Amino acid sequence: MNKYKELIDKKISEELESFVELALAIHGNPELGGVEFKTSALLVDALKSRGWGVEYPYAGLPTAFNAVKKNGVGPVVDFMAEYDALPEIGHACGHNLNGVMSLLAGIALADAIGDKLRGEIRVVGTPAEETNGAKVEMADRGVFDDVDFAMMAHASAGTMHPIYRSLALVPVEFSFKGLSSHAAAAPWDGLNALNALQLLFHALDMLRQHVRPETRIHGVITKGGDAPNIVPDFTQACFYFRSPSRNYLDTVLEKAYDCARGAALCTGTEVSWKHHETSFREILPNPEAENQIMKVLDEMGMAYSQDPHSGGSTDVGDVSWRCPTLHIHMPFCEKYVAMHTREFAEITGDRRLIGKGIEGGARIIARMGLLVLTDSEARRKMMDDLNMARKK
Repeated sequence: MNKYKELIDKKISEELESFVELALAIHGNPELGGVEFKTSALLVDALKSRGWGVEYPYAGLPTAFNAVKKNGVGPVVDFMAEYDALPEIGHACGHNLNGVMSLLAGIALADAIGDKLRGEIRVVGTPAEETNGAKVEMADRGVFDDVDFAMMAHASAGTMHPIYRSLALVPVEFSFKGLSSHAAAAPWDGLNALNALQLLFHALDMLRQHVRPETRIHGVITKGGDAPNIVPDFTQACFYFRSPSRNYLDTVLEKAYDCARGAALCTGTEVSWKHHETSFREILPNPEAENQIMKVLDEMGMAYSQDPHSGGSTDVGDVSWRCPTLHIHMPFCEKYVAMHTREFAEITGDRRLIGKGIEGGARIIARMGLLVLTDSEARRKMMDDLNMARKK
């Protein structure tokens, strides 16, 4: 095992500079989810040039790919690569680094084990995490069903968090239909759809008092009316509902729908709603995988927090319901900087910072991949943990 680890570290050191350049190239040309054509092509070319077989496009998605190195029949380890950017602020979530770390880890692990260990290493390009979450669709299509272990490192700042808890997410668009009239001459003839929407916001504000504290409800008005002198006859708002458990979130949603029905009843309007974006499930905890990754970090002498880190929502959650999964947060600087900010976007394009982070993240997940390939007992325990978590 020590020999394989040395070979992993050696390969990562040899390849590091070229992957730093790749991360900077992606950072300099940010592409939004689902249209990462240049970015995905760069990543695919990097894999093909190193002898990987790549299916691209993949799973019916034009910017997804599946790269494979296989030696006989054995365990399947999957490194998930993300690479989409955010509107206006580019790679302010660090996906130019996430994808590069997964590629480098997969390449180094495959090079280290050669034909000496049986198994399959995959690097799967998963687009659009910031929008529709391609991992959800890919999971539904069975991409991860035969995988023994899936993993990625997400760029962050501040403290290393090997344990991450995401929130289940359901996006809902509410629409109210009323009746227009002149707001001064005959307001009594109108049915005010904006009043209905305002009541919905107030009702949901009150609902927050009576849900678990980890629950999040936040929304914006996307259509509020056309002119002040016209009673609005059509309004819309988009909300995100989040909770650590999708089962609990479903009970919150039923209360939210009652709020919408009540707002419509009070104003004489009609209400409808739909899921306007993809829903994400929560990441299932896997104690065995979490214990093993902390052993890897201890062996590497890397400091980390043992407390689970929780934040937003991710399509990695849907993967975690299909196979044992980890989503670690890898800091690229010691100072905490919030993601989805211009300051974080500067970090992800700073050559002075990203080299060390890419190297560390790739080494961590490559070593974890090696453990999964070689430790059948750990694989069994991780699958037991998954089956138990699914039942809760």
